[in-house]
Amino acid sequence: MRKTAKRIGLAIVGAGRVGLFRGEVAARHPMVDFIGIADLKEDRLELVQKKTQADFATTDFRELLKRPEVTAAIISTDEHLHVEPILAACERGLPLLIEKPLATELADSQKVLDFITKKKIDAVVGYTQRFRRRWLAAKEKVRTGSLGDVTLVSSRAFMNRLVALDNYKRTSDASKISPMVISGTHALDIVMWMMEAKKPVELYARSVDKALGPLCKGIDATAGTMVFEDGSLYHACISWALPIVWPGAVYSLEVGITGTEGVLTIDDTHRDIVLATTRSQREGYSPDENRRVDFLGSYPPGDMALGELRGPMREETDQWLNRVSLGLTTQHATAAEAHNRLMLTKAFDLSARRKKPVQLPITEDS
Repeated sequence: MRKTAKRIGLAIVGAGRVGLFRGEVAARHPMVDFIGIADLKEDRLELVQKKTQADFATTDFRELLKRPEVTAAIISTDEHLHVEPILAACERGLPLLIEKPLATELADSQKVLDFITKKKIDAVVGYTQRFRRRWLAAKEKVRTGSLGDVTLVSSRAFMNRLVALDNYKRTSDASKISPMVISGTHALDIVMWMMEAKKPVELYARSVDKALGPLCKGIDATAGTMVFEDGSLYHACISWALPIVWPGAVYSLEVGITGTEGVLTIDDTHRDIVLATTRSQREGYSPDENRRVDFLGSYPPGDMALGELRGPMREETDQWLNRVSLGLTTQHATAAEAHNRLMLTKAFDLSARRKKPVQLPITEDS
């Protein structure tokens, strides 16, 4: 840790939900002296500038990143628009917090990773689940050997289809996104974080599209098994086609980790706090007035309470700002880990399309 903290001039490229959340957290951080925001939508830009009391706003991210006040950047645009602002920020040598993924295509992701490595950028990626206490507690038990050698992991992620419909609505090519690439990656990262040094070598998966296929040419669900070099197994399934009235606003996850000396199960379905009301609920990425029952806490960034975001995204943002200012070590995902997660989610989709196993790692030409 540095003995003298560095002041921070923060650029936020992308003023959507996440850009607003992180901007409001940054506005309360004692080491942030300057906040600048870039977004193509002027109405959104105006709103976020007002809420964060930003010092500068522009529709041109390059103009923002060139400003001398800027010493660090958050990249929070739509997933398919990450590459150019990341490369521009790397040219200036800025520390980066990037929303996952680095890119939506493997070739672009590899290009970004190579440039980050070449420029020796301190770049981390927003896998926010790593900042929730239950996953940190589980990680510690696995890391310190309480389970012995991990031999089998299973994960089941259920998601309200509002997330899927919102994602498919924002893309012109439905084949470019999938439940694994957009959302399954969070469960995958948690599991791979637990497995640490284990190397995956083969994967077999299948997908189904009976609900979202007719609606938006989308995929409902994907399930598959990953085999590691030492024979360990990971079975994963994700469905983001649950009905709109499903109480989970976004994410419900169950994970089981079995080792030679023990077992650990984590219920992250949020069924411990249930709200039922005659009024429509506004939680989630794309709220719907038909939702009258809610599993509170299923919105991954956290919860708004007393006018502030509380929960993992606040913790993640604060820790990153401390990392930039004080040089602290944090549990953020690295750019290399983020590229690996994209590769593995793409492998799930590739195996499902081919209906046969694929060898890992896959390349951008697969």
